[in-house]
Amino acid sequence: MSVPAAYLGVILIWSTTPLTIKWSGDEGGVLFALLSRMVIGVIACLPLLYLLRVRMRWDREALYAYLVSGLGVFSTMSTVYWGAQYVSSGLLSLLYGLSPVVIALISAAFVGSTFSSRQMAGIVVAFSGLLVIFGGGAELGSNALLGVSFVLLSVLFYSISAVWLKRVQKQMAAMAVNFGGLLFALPLFTVSWLLFEDGVIYPLSERALWSTLYLGIFGTAFGFTLYYYVLKRIDATLAGMITQITPVVALILGALLNGEMIANEVAAGAVLILSGVGLFQLRAKKRMQREAG
Repeated sequence: MSVPAAYLGVILIWSTTPLTIKWSGDEGGVLFALLSRMVIGVIACLPLLYLLRVRMRWDREALYAYLVSGLGVFSTMSTVYWGAQYVSSGLLSLLYGLSPVVIALISAAFVGSTFSSRQMAGIVVAFSGLLVIFGGGAELGSNALLGVSFVLLSVLFYSISAVWLKRVQKQMAAMAVNFGGLLFALPLFTVSWLLFEDGVIYPLSERALWSTLYLGIFGTAFGFTLYYYVLKRIDATLAGMITQITPVVALILGALLNGEMIANEVAAGAVLILSGVGLFQLRAKKRMQREAG
């Protein structure tokens, strides 16, 4: 598969996952919905491994990559599912729009690189949008700030995982990294469900059931695989640009399909976040082009 096609696939899938995450937890039992998604994802990966003729490796290097992937999936998904209970799907996706900047900051901490003045301006503008959203907590709802905090924690885990995995997956097949990571994460999801929801199997409405199936097959089996495929072939910061594109689509889908109102603070924050990230990424892209030339 070409990298642009995989990149587009990730954008399409990730634009719809915030809304389906909301729908999958309609009947309560957030952790049960998340565990169900991961079980479906593992099952869906099996025929893909066979059809794509991907051979799993079990050497030390491969196990380490699976561990990194699994920890990233568990930490990122657990926190974003908790946050999704209190924020709209559009706001969830919008907050993830900050991840390219967070990824770049974490990467810079590893290599000791610096940012240009315009990149710093982009960072300031993007995070000022976050402050605007936090300032509208009363209008967003009583638990909105709690939800935003969980989603931001998920963004941090996602960014750390992206940088870490970029350094360890090397020549491994994306499908193998995805499946191996899910195998490592599945026991963690199971323990969380048993501890925090007492192992209760919640009945799912038709919409919640279809959402969970979609998330398991497309969001997990295909989405993570395409993401790892893209991440291995391009810069982690450019991979993070996916989350700059998806918020716009997610905001529209949330308003049209879920009746989500876009508060004034969210709209203003969205403009600042996307503008700041856009400014930051533009400078990063030009810098990479100069270095390549």
